[in-house]
Amino acid sequence: MRSIQIINGRVITPFRVLPNAHVLISGGRIVEIVPVDGPPTSVAGLGPAAANAGTNAPENSDTLVIDAAGHYVSPGFIDLHVHGGGGHDFMDGTVEAFLAIAQLHARHGTTTMTPTTLSAGKAELVATLETYEKVAANFIGMHLEGPYFAMNQRGAQDPRHIRNPDPAEYISLIHRFPGIRRWSVAPELPGALEMAAFLREKGILAAWAHTDALYEDILIAFEHGYTHATHLYSAMLGVTRRNANRYAGAVEASFLIDEMTVEIIADGIHLPPPLLKLVCKIKGPDKIALITDAIRGAGMPEGETILGHKKDGLRAIIEGGVAKLPDRSAFAGSVATADRLVRNMVQLADQSLPDAVRMMTSTPAAIMGVADRKGSLLPGKDADIVIFDGNINIQTTIIGGEVVYSKEKTHAKR
Repeated sequence: MRSIQIINGRVITPFRVLPNAHVLISGGRIVEIVPVDGPPTSVAGLGPAAANAGTNAPENSDTLVIDAAGHYVSPGFIDLHVHGGGGHDFMDGTVEAFLAIAQLHARHGTTTMTPTTLSAGKAELVATLETYEKVAANFIGMHLEGPYFAMNQRGAQDPRHIRNPDPAEYISLIHRFPGIRRWSVAPELPGALEMAAFLREKGILAAWAHTDALYEDILIAFEHGYTHATHLYSAMLGVTRRNANRYAGAVEASFLIDEMTVEIIADGIHLPPPLLKLVCKIKGPDKIALITDAIRGAGMPEGETILGHKKDGLRAIIEGGVAKLPDRSAFAGSVATADRLVRNMVQLADQSLPDAVRMMTSTPAAIMGVADRKGSLLPGKDADIVIFDGNINIQTTIIGGEVVYSKEKTHAKR
């Protein structure tokens, strides 16, 4: 594993943006971040166009030097909720699909992700989880989204598979597959609170989603261990009326419970700019994770696609930068990538770049319990790094100290 020096970058640390600094990498980890006086300069013999050191350095290079040429150097993006991309879905249950999805999203700055399922039968879940075990080193755990959901809030989840929590099912899956690190459930269902206690005991993040719960239900659920809201605003109630009386819903519960963390699909369509701004104003960047919720259509042309397994999934269409059910009655996931999310939070939600990056890096790392090794540029942490320009266009992606994507194939050596 070659050492890397990233020079002349605007380095985004957990505390500030260093206007000019070098990042030293060895053994797949960050060794040191060195501030430099004065504006960024270029490597001798290489101009600003050489900002993206690629993988074609000579075999005898001891150190790969990447000239960021004044671009931003950021922690790699962490996506807690992603179903697919590049024509593949994790529910396809193949190693090829898992790796192709990761490759597609790496080109857009994602260095770490939590592969996510959809509501499915146990056999299909087992097949996907078995595949995950073969490639687990590339990810930080599986996220099971469903199948324990409220039918009224199913959205694009397949109604054939929606059911109440089944202890025999979820206990056997968790015992068999240690890669399960997160499970999204409607907390008002019979047996859901008991399930949360079991998830908490096993160190698995209990999240609530696709729910008819009111504020009081979410408060009880939070006390039992449901500490995270899956795609806030989507497939849940806001203020609602019953017998002429108004009741606060799950959305309001997310805002009123200070300790509750939330995730948002910041594609600018699932949540328009005013709602993005509202979530940020109330929760703040330390409680918000940006997610793509991307399906297989991410990175693909608009038109027809499949949500879930390619042979037995639900038909969907991609139009206007989002996926929908064919009758356009509901969204069917997104086709966003992480760079688009960060860009939107700056341009549509009026967030500072460091705060937008925090919501895509250190906050999701903390939510998933991996902040000790990922999510920030600090010595000793994994060298998961992206370099992007002022418009969040990805130039270079580094995962574990290896360049996995470079917009331009240039290099220097020392």
